[in-house]
Amino acid sequence: MMLRASFVTGMTAWLYYRSAWAVPFLLPIWVWYYRKLAAECTESKKQEFLLQFKELIQTISSALNTGYSVENAVKESQKELMLIYSEKEPVIRELMLMVRELRMQIPVEQVIEEMAGRVELEDVESFAAVFATAKRSGGDMIAVIRNTAGQIADKIDVKREIQTVLAAKKYEFKVMSGIPYGIIAYMSLSFPEFMTCLYGNIIGTGVMTVCLIIYIAAYYLGVRLIEIEV
Repeated sequence: MMLRASFVTGMTAWLYYRSAWAVPFLLPIWVWYYRKLAAECTESKKQEFLLQFKELIQTISSALNTGYSVENAVKESQKELMLIYSEKEPVIRELMLMVRELRMQIPVEQVIEEMAGRVELEDVESFAAVFATAKRSGGDMIAVIRNTAGQIADKIDVKREIQTVLAAKKYEFKVMSGIPYGIIAYMSLSFPEFMTCLYGNIIGTGVMTVCLIIYIAAYYLGVRLIEIEV
């Protein structure tokens, strides 16, 4: 991410100002772009864990249906999910920690609440809260887990449908975002005499700065348009 943000900042400095001295002034762009990439990476990991969490609660629900207690259902789900996921996957790491805590006689509702606190996902936190309430009040644990699994699955399906619809638009947006850089690079290499007046003088620097500001504003607006929260 740092290399990618540095590359974009360096290309911006060269194409818009043809000077390495512009890089320090473009640091806000580097910071913003790096944070954007980091946020995308974090969001991707959260969605990946949410898919794994859906598998987890469905596995626990199946174990409860066969007569396991909640504690043993969690332990059994670890065995089953380890056949699907490696130990490096987040859900397996969480399960290993949960099973270890259960062996220390920590209440299962507390174990799930602590897991929800670590992953910091709204759906997981909601499940933990409902699960703890049902466990302490003697509610129907099988129904609670089944309903939660259904709700999370529905939400994931809606997100997938939205992402499928937006996939082409996101690709078009990425291509269009690179066009201004491509045009400037093409003009600079093919017709350098026409671009000379834009570099090394106050007026040219001002024109390129205005163009860069307009581009950044358009890019930010585009990012906001293709981001849909469910």
